[in-house]
Amino acid sequence: MAIFAIRNRKKARMALISDINVTPLIDVMLVLLVIFMITAPLLTVGVKVDLPSVNAPNITGNETPIVVHVDKERHIFIGEIEVDAETLPEKLRAICSEDGKEARIFVKGDRILSYGHIMDIMGRISSAGFKKVVLVTELPKKQGQNEKNTR
Repeated sequence: MAIFAIRNRKKARMALISDINVTPLIDVMLVLLVIFMITAPLLTVGVKVDLPSVNAPNITGNETPIVVHVDKERHIFIGEIEVDAETLPEKLRAICSEDGKEARIFVKGDRILSYGHIMDIMGRISSAGFKKVVLVTELPKKQGQNEKNTR
């Protein structure tokens, strides 16, 4: 009987602990969360444009639009690539797929530009056969809000 008691004590000492230490896993996940929270706003692509403010409902859509930026020096950008006004329709056709005429194109023009200049750019895009061309504006700021709106 004494031998049986000694064997049970040895088995009890040699038993494996099956607990998982999750503290390092939580630490790594929190560090990754902080890194993504810091870098996500930096990934926003685009040209800095001071948009005008307008009260209008938002436009919803499923496909990702092509964004054409016009800065205050009248430089035209598709994404971050600068293009000339004359070559803008050809560049847009090259970017779009076979069903390119149904592509949504957002025009973001700086607020200090004249209405005629923005309409000239929209006219060039529309005359190339693109049907879904919209101007992007901001809602008027209320209590520190900065929401974007398309019209």
